[in-house]
Amino acid sequence: MSTEPGTTPAPAPVPGPPHAPAPAPDPDPDHGSRIHGCLLGGALGDSLGYAVEFDDISAIRARFGPAGLQDFSALDAGSPFSDDTQMTLYTADGLLEALEWASDGVAADINACVWLAYLRWLGTQGVAVPPSAPVQPPRWIDGQDVLKNRRAPGNASLSGLATGEMGTVQRPVNPDSKGCGTVMRSAPFGLIPHLAPETVYKLSADAASLTHGHPAARQSAGVFSLVVQALASGLELREAAESALGHLRGGVLRKGEEPDAEVVARLESALRLAGDRLSPEALVSELGEGWVAEEALAVALYAVLATVPETGTTTAAGAAEAHFRAAIAVAVNHSGDSDSTASIAGNILGAYYGEQCLPAGWLSALEAPEVIRGMASRLAAVTGA
Repeated sequence: MSTEPGTTPAPAPVPGPPHAPAPAPDPDPDHGSRIHGCLLGGALGDSLGYAVEFDDISAIRARFGPAGLQDFSALDAGSPFSDDTQMTLYTADGLLEALEWASDGVAADINACVWLAYLRWLGTQGVAVPPSAPVQPPRWIDGQDVLKNRRAPGNASLSGLATGEMGTVQRPVNPDSKGCGTVMRSAPFGLIPHLAPETVYKLSADAASLTHGHPAARQSAGVFSLVVQALASGLELREAAESALGHLRGGVLRKGEEPDAEVVARLESALRLAGDRLSPEALVSELGEGWVAEEALAVALYAVLATVPETGTTTAAGAAEAHFRAAIAVAVNHSGDSDSTASIAGNILGAYYGEQCLPAGWLSALEAPEVIRGMASRLAAVTGA
């Protein structure tokens, strides 16, 4: 379903149990803090989850105890971030290049800039870029050696880019793929200010089509970017999720395209169940393991909404950090794609709270925080944050 350009339908609320609002950011973070919080928060969730990405919940409990993996201190050797953070940073760089061109008064094809960034990422993974693909001069991000490690990249992302063809909605590569590789890299689209929701969705969905052709893959990516945009604009957590789902139902899809039933069902379930504390087994039973796009987003949204701290228990900054820790623990400790679900949850809370929610001890354990901060600072500068 679509609407006339420039119109935004009212989001349809999703029925669910009563819920407490998340503590308001204190002080209200500026946009630069939200950019840093989003990128760093995603990297923290990614890194903690990457340590157990391929373990089921019984193996996680056997290794870390009944509560599972809760903190970086339990990882003697630490844990690097994965392809989730790598591709998120390359998404940000593609947007950064397009914005730099715009600042110079030159129009650029944004999706082409993102595609070129992904092709440069492909080269860091030991995969030959096809001769038919365009060659771009290196940029700042390409000089960061930490991003040249191969960290279990998604097959669809690799194969889609390795064709040398720029996938589109009309001419998709990997037409049946709906892996979570689209969602986990799409937070930066929501961090560009002054864009209409329809524009944010289109940019995110078009970029998803570069590697994944299934409608659920691009719709999940687009909804996630809309959640980030709503949070960066000051909406509350549940309000942002409901708004993004409302846009999917009634205003952002191309003419003739319908919301994917599985995407809608998973996200509605995440909102409906947010008043409960599900066991890791029940979480997977209700929302899935997170290997496909709509499941990864649903698990992350549930983790964020189900762990809102009680108001008045501590300072706003303390509550924000407690919320971050609790949500990441839920997103990590289940059978499934723990790094992607936790990365998405970290992006969401970082965009909402800004940097104040990020545990200092976790940041000290994070791999190459200066690289993530470097990209965040560049994106903040070009957006005027």
